[in-house]
Amino acid sequence: MKYDLTKGNVTITMLRFAVPMILGNVLQQCYNLADTWIVGRYIGSSALAAVGSAYTLMTFLNSLIIGMCMGSGALFSISYGRRDIRKMREYIAASFVFVLGITVVITVASFLFLHPILKVMQIPADVYDMMFAYVKIILYGLVFIFLYNYFSFLLRSTGNSVVPLVFLGISTVLNIVLDYIFVAVLDRGVEGAAEATVIAQIISGIGIGVYSFVKEPVLQKHGGDLTQAGGHIRIRASVLGEIFSYSAATGIQQSVMNFGILMVQGLVNSFGTAVMAAFAAGVKIDTLAYMPAQEFGNAYSIFISQNYGADEKDRIKKGTKSALVMVLVFCAVISAGVFLLAPRLMEIFISPEETQIIRIGAGYLRIEGACYCGIGILFLLYGYFRAVERPRISLLLTVISLGTRVVLAYALAPSFGVDAIWWAVPVGWALADIMGALLVKKRL
Repeated sequence: MKYDLTKGNVTITMLRFAVPMILGNVLQQCYNLADTWIVGRYIGSSALAAVGSAYTLMTFLNSLIIGMCMGSGALFSISYGRRDIRKMREYIAASFVFVLGITVVITVASFLFLHPILKVMQIPADVYDMMFAYVKIILYGLVFIFLYNYFSFLLRSTGNSVVPLVFLGISTVLNIVLDYIFVAVLDRGVEGAAEATVIAQIISGIGIGVYSFVKEPVLQKHGGDLTQAGGHIRIRASVLGEIFSYSAATGIQQSVMNFGILMVQGLVNSFGTAVMAAFAAGVKIDTLAYMPAQEFGNAYSIFISQNYGADEKDRIKKGTKSALVMVLVFCAVISAGVFLLAPRLMEIFISPEETQIIRIGAGYLRIEGACYCGIGILFLLYGYFRAVERPRISLLLTVISLGTRVVLAYALAPSFGVDAIWWAVPVGWALADIMGALLVKKRL
């Protein structure tokens, strides 16, 4: 099902488009939770610490690929809003070649430098071998992560947010089933968890790619009945330059965000396995809690980009006000729930006997849980500037947010302990929000 985001009631249209995207990310996070639960329950806390740290590393690598797909998707959406399908097809061809090439480079480099990367992350000796074995397998899935996200952003740019949800749902269910079989039944350890993930990624990446080529009109030779988009499409240097400028800025923005988290992971690791395990479980809960706001920010961005392409300035203003209200209400409710239920949430993944890990993780969640409105606003700011052809401002806001987090964490943690690492996060969000709000005010 497709939605024309340039028409109809602003709030209803945005919500209809956003809900499948939010559900898709909830499914993804449910898999992450299931993976954490299976590894923690059937292998142990050391394996949980290893997979948790690997999750941080892989999120960083994935973020660069997903960010470039996201940047390309913004250009697709703007062109679609203008009904310039020929230009959109040029963007599609150029970005596919560019982002695929970068994905291959990332994959090869990660294999070559995996040992040095893990040493920089200060992985303790008791979990090093497990993390190395897990990551070495997971890296094979990067190309399929590219395929899924590339075609997902392409379909969403035309108003189709349902099909990516379907393929993600299939992948998630398959992943959880294989995870249980490989780890709990076949006793393959962390390698089995990694193998299950890669198999599911292959299915979703290839599946959505085949669907897109068969069903999506903009990929057909004559572009359907949308506009005169026929003719041979070549990868022109000027178009490739636009893709590079836009996708690189968005990819760097996403990777900087996760690089900061990766640096914090290294600092967390220096406090020992108990803190690592608490952080691994806490981050999964934390991420699931505010992930709907993040995905809503992505949906809002596509809404803005289509209307920006169509020069619908009033819809952009109304959509921004509506999105802000919805995000603040959602984040306030979730903040209250996480703050109050923090210890119980930790016990989903950690045995009740592991009181130290639960206490550390609950402390993390209660500090983060009081401040989700800050990250919710920041997701909207990222989406807005990406949609109006200002991706470098999104990058600037990310640098402010994560730079503050890293500097404060490393400066204060030696004296004040792990709580200083947790408190550095909302301070970074707040500073970035203030800067972004001032810049938006100038444009609106």
